[in-house]
Amino acid sequence: MGGSGEPVLELRGVCTRFGSLVVHDQLDLEVRRGEVLALVGGSGSGKTTLLQEMILLRRPDRGTIRLFGEEITGSVGRERMERMQRRFGVLFQHGALFTGLNLLQNVGVPLREHSGLDDALIDQIALLKIRQAGLPVDAALKYPDELSGGMVKRAALARAMALDPQLLFLDEPTSGLDPVSAGAFDELILDLKQWLGLTLVMVTHDLDLLWQVADRVAVLGEGRVVAVAPMAELEAVEHPAVRAYFEGARGRAARPA
Repeated sequence: MGGSGEPVLELRGVCTRFGSLVVHDQLDLEVRRGEVLALVGGSGSGKTTLLQEMILLRRPDRGTIRLFGEEITGSVGRERMERMQRRFGVLFQHGALFTGLNLLQNVGVPLREHSGLDDALIDQIALLKIRQAGLPVDAALKYPDELSGGMVKRAALARAMALDPQLLFLDEPTSGLDPVSAGAFDELILDLKQWLGLTLVMVTHDLDLLWQVADRVAVLGEGRVVAVAPMAELEAVEHPAVRAYFEGARGRAARPA
């Protein structure tokens, strides 16, 4: 398990405020190529804000973020931003699928926006991504309201992979799923990492996902990353923000035998 050690994403001294509220205070974090890094922390710890900064939806007030070796916290022109965004994919928590488009059309949206390919080839690629996400071919013509919760997650994942990104961001990928569907999604993430050599960053509260999928887990608290390590090593960390993930019935139940 684990990445090659080469950083794909680097955050140094990141500070973020909302008025008088300090969300991040000199936060440092590094994502290594080929790893699955999970972001965890209590409510208000800044996980969602940090994800938004990583995917260029907002800028921190201070600090630097380097994505694929390029600084992205300064002034980023439209052309450069689009070029950077083509190199990563995002699975949003609730799927964010377009309700008026069927699954094939939804997955094809990034290709139509960025690739310049003809419609027939876009449909072929979209169908391939749908199958890579573990969905049957006949799901391609279904609309979002005809899909189960687990299928919506897989459909959103297929769209996130449409442009063959090097880096995937997953926001609560198993939230709202029953245990069987969540377990199947865990296995899918591991398979995709192995098959495609992807680097993944995920925000999650799913303890099973942390144990079974994450190479390292970064725990946010006090405006910074208070610890980052594999789950087995985090068990020995005494910081309260870390202990919250191991104490109690849910933490004990999720721990591998």
